[in-house]
Amino acid sequence: MSLSASTIDPVQLLDQRVVEAIRRAFPEAAGAEAMISPCKQVALGDFQSNAAMPLAKKLGKNPREVAKAIVGALDLSGLAEPVTEASIAGPGFINIMLKPEALAGLLGIMDRPTLGVEPSAKPMTVVVDLCGVNLAKQMHVGHLRSIIIGDTLARTLDRVGHKVVRQNHVGDWGLNIAMVISSLLREHGDADPASYITDLDQLEKAYRKAQHACKTDTPAGLVRRFSMGPKAEAEWEEELAGLDRAVASLNEAKRTLVNLQSGSPREVRAWEEITKITLAECLRACAALSTIITDEHTAGESSYRDELAPLVEELISRGIAEETRGALVVRVEGIEEPCIIRKTDGGYLYATTDLCAIRRRVQKLGADRVIYCVDARQGFHFKQVFGAALRAGLATKPGTDQPALLEHAAFGMVMGPDGRPFKTRSGENVKLMDLIGEATERALAVVETRSKELPAEERAAVAKAVGVAAMKYADLSTNRVNDYVFDYGRMLAFEGNTGPYLLYALVRTKSIFRKAAERGIETDISQVGFTIAQPAERALALALLRYPAAVASVVESLEPHRLCVYLYELAGSFSSFFDACPVLSAEGAVREARLKLCQLTARVLEDGLRLLGMPTVERM
Repeated sequence: MSLSASTIDPVQLLDQRVVEAIRRAFPEAAGAEAMISPCKQVALGDFQSNAAMPLAKKLGKNPREVAKAIVGALDLSGLAEPVTEASIAGPGFINIMLKPEALAGLLGIMDRPTLGVEPSAKPMTVVVDLCGVNLAKQMHVGHLRSIIIGDTLARTLDRVGHKVVRQNHVGDWGLNIAMVISSLLREHGDADPASYITDLDQLEKAYRKAQHACKTDTPAGLVRRFSMGPKAEAEWEEELAGLDRAVASLNEAKRTLVNLQSGSPREVRAWEEITKITLAECLRACAALSTIITDEHTAGESSYRDELAPLVEELISRGIAEETRGALVVRVEGIEEPCIIRKTDGGYLYATTDLCAIRRRVQKLGADRVIYCVDARQGFHFKQVFGAALRAGLATKPGTDQPALLEHAAFGMVMGPDGRPFKTRSGENVKLMDLIGEATERALAVVETRSKELPAEERAAVAKAVGVAAMKYADLSTNRVNDYVFDYGRMLAFEGNTGPYLLYALVRTKSIFRKAAERGIETDISQVGFTIAQPAERALALALLRYPAAVASVVESLEPHRLCVYLYELAGSFSSFFDACPVLSAEGAVREARLKLCQLTARVLEDGLRLLGMPTVERM
């Protein structure tokens, strides 16, 4: 049998053979599909083709007669056992059993460095927008999914040969940050910002204080705004005095923003110190979560500040932007509400920055695909921005007429056990580092109970890996568009569909080789071939061969839970194999072939967990 590395997926192989058979049996049925799926009754076969029923309806024939004709034209030589009329079940299901030697041959092809995951035939440059922190604010549970999902998508796209550019879109510009700078400079005068800007907790307090000091949307503000008369003003006299102070603080912050935008050394120096401390904490959290997000991936809103006005002027001159009630907007076909790119006061919005970002990512970074890992509540915003960018040609690479693919990989919220957004008892967002710390502490308690024989230092390392893996897997194993409940007890369980269970499955595969070495059993099986003889070996082989398709499905759908489902099912297949097929107690060629299956399983599990960004350990 001659098989190439691009044909290890039995479903694809059978699809080709059955489609060819349909063409031979029914030339008039152009475009008919093979409809290959796993066989529901294992005793009848590995796969089944359900093509006969819809084809019979289309042709006006009896389904079983159609199935007979397909079987008569079906050539499965070198791949599966011969099919006959006896292979047809029910109204026309065609059951197919792969040959053991065919499975062994496919595993042999898979047992290469790529594990059957071949580079994309059309490699692209893909920009992944992820993380998205704001200056002077602690990272909290709301940042968790953008970091985890974005990192996994970036890893998976890179795995199939695409050039991946990560972009941490930092909110580091605008009036909000100017409020903080203004408040700090007012309090500390000309002192070096490094002497009083020391940590992010202090900065967050300053942020809240500045926001409160500049708050003008109060009942007193309505009294003043709508000129409610002297009686109302007398009743709100004290509040109106506070409003005057707030207006003064807000005006001062606006002047600070102007100074910052014009490059005033005093304001810029404070901004730089705030940026340094915020990003250091951000990158510390990203590292603690075992993600590949570093300083080189930072793309602050400040980097677009000089592009905003020119872009707006360009859109005006080209007739793309138009004035509506004093604001500038871009109308998008199919969306009633236009995309506002400049407010009536001349200020720019998130949409303006995002349009500049799309233009840079496509026209300078060369993106063929731009993926935004941002929560689902921003869905309408991105619909407007993507539509405006496409209309304006900002998403089209120079020298081409084909726009880049703009995608919003939206995700749901992290909920608490009470079914509400996950917060502290006081109602505040849970800090991300606190979340990671508690997961690690709880994991340590579990590990110390289960693995008392490990040295204390190793138990601590295992607990850190288990805690992070538990958090990440709980997130990634959920369909990203859904909300999910953050529950330490459930996610740290070593049984069921959890991160610790998958880590333990990998450890079990590795422990076989460690025990073999302890017993003096030869484990150099590089020249050993695969042998598929037992049902559990067959089931494990079929599970292993699905890996490339699982990775491909994540690349196509941007849904990491598909890989999680695959890895969980693979771990289950390995567990059944381990229970049914003794490895080290077997002898000779049988033991070597089973070690080969264990080794390939370990490699696939480890590779899959790496794509999920989950740290692994040698012992648990």
